Amino acid sequence: MTLWVFGYGSLLWNPGFAVAEQRHAQLADYARSFCMRSIHHRGTETDPGLVLALDAHPGAVCDGVAFRAEPGTEDGTLAYLRERELISSAYLERVLTLDLEGGERIEAVAYVIDPDHVQYCGNLPLEEQAQIIARAHGGRGPNTEYLFNTAAHLDELGIPDPELHWLVERVKALCA
Repeated sequence: MTLWVFGYGSLLWNPGFAVAEQRHAQLADYARSFCMRSIHHRGTETDPGLVLALDAHPGAVCDGVAFRAEPGTEDGTLAYLRERELISSAYLERVLTLDLEGGERIEAVAYVIDPDHVQYCGNLPLEEQAQIIARAHGGRGPNTEYLFNTAAHLDELGIPDPELHWLVERVKALCA
């Protein structure tokens, strides 16, 4: 069994599993956005941070990376990802079709936001997102680190994300 995983946020810079191959990929009908309140990794229950999630948006396209797990590690990889991504059940594990660079189509595991979950916070104004990210801190560190690392890795991959760049500049100004 070949296991592909779609990375669009922290998986880009911290997959946490053995990767045999990675390729630029696009996921149709989803958008990357700070639409999930983080109460564990980048915030707390009393002062939630924000993390990126895939939010269903017909007609949208999310650019990211398809990671192929090292053969023989598929079960362990899924167990690891479930422990990491499904910590509060705000994400839903889905197998979705990705378009790889070069035209190939594959099926990959992706974690998408549950819009009915209490942690869902879609359509927050960018300024409110910046204010939250600038101050939040959770079990895996400051929310700013999450934003800055994700934006830097998207840049390295040649994947533009104007909203993330606006947030980086605004958060840096708020933290100065």
